[in-house]
Amino acid sequence: MTPPSDTAELLARGELTVRGRIREASNAALYCTVSYDGRDAACIYKPVAGERPLWDFPDGTLAQREVAAYEVSEATGWGLVPATVLRDGPYGEGMCQLWVEAAPEAELLALVDGEEPEPGWKAIGFAEVGEGRTALLVHADDERLRRLAVLDAVINNADRKGGHLLPTGEGRLYGIDHGVTFNVENKLRTLLWGWAGEPLTQEAVDVLEGLRKDLAEGGALAARLAPLITGAEIDATRARVGALLASGTHPEPSGEWPAIPWPPV
Repeated sequence: MTPPSDTAELLARGELTVRGRIREASNAALYCTVSYDGRDAACIYKPVAGERPLWDFPDGTLAQREVAAYEVSEATGWGLVPATVLRDGPYGEGMCQLWVEAAPEAELLALVDGEEPEPGWKAIGFAEVGEGRTALLVHADDERLRRLAVLDAVINNADRKGGHLLPTGEGRLYGIDHGVTFNVENKLRTLLWGWAGEPLTQEAVDVLEGLRKDLAEGGALAARLAPLITGAEIDATRARVGALLASGTHPEPSGEWPAIPWPPV
C-alpha cells in the first residue's frame, strides 16, 4: 500500500495505464494502474469526456466535484474519501482516485422483518421485497457511517447508495462516487438517515467548527475548492455548515426531493 502522504503525488504525476472498464458505472469509469518513481497503485480514472450531462448540475464537471468532496473530507480529518486528483489521462482531463478493495464480509446494510431495528442498527425505511411483502431497511449504528452522514450533509450528496460504501479489512470506511454533490439546492439523498433529528456528536461539532473557519473568505479549504466548484456552491457549502451548527442535529429529509437514492444499493 502506498503511504498516504505519497498517494496524491503518485496519482497526479504517475503514468496511467488503462486495464479495463467498470461496466456498472453510469459514466465512463476506467480501472487503471498508475506508476511513478518506483511506486505503483491501482486507481479509477473517470475522464470528463465520458460524463453524461445532468440537467441539475450544469456548472463545472462531475470530476471536479469528486475532487472537491475529497478536499472537504481531508479538511475534516476523517479521511472518508480515497485520495482523488484532477489530471490529464489517456482520454483527456478527468478524476483519478485510489482504488480501494472492499471487505465483502463487512455488513453495513440489511433488510429485516419487524417494525423496529435490532440493537446496533438504525432504521432507514420500509422497502418492497416482492410478492406484496415489505421489509425494514436498516444500516449499522456505526461511528464511521455517522461521520460519513455528516460529510454528506456538508457536501449535499445526492447519491449515497449502499454500493458507494467501501469498508476495508483494516477497519477503515470510504465513500466513493461523489459526482453529484455541492448543488446550491438541497438535494441530500442517502441511505444514512438513521440519525436524522438526533444531536450531533461533540466530535462532529468540533469538525464543523473547523470547516467553518476553513471555508471562510481566505480560508485554506475555500481556496482549494475555488478551482473546482462555483462561488455560489462554495457559499451554499458555508451555509450548510452554518445550518448544521445552528441546529446541532443531523438533518432530516426535506420532503422536496426523494430522500433515498434508487436503486438503494
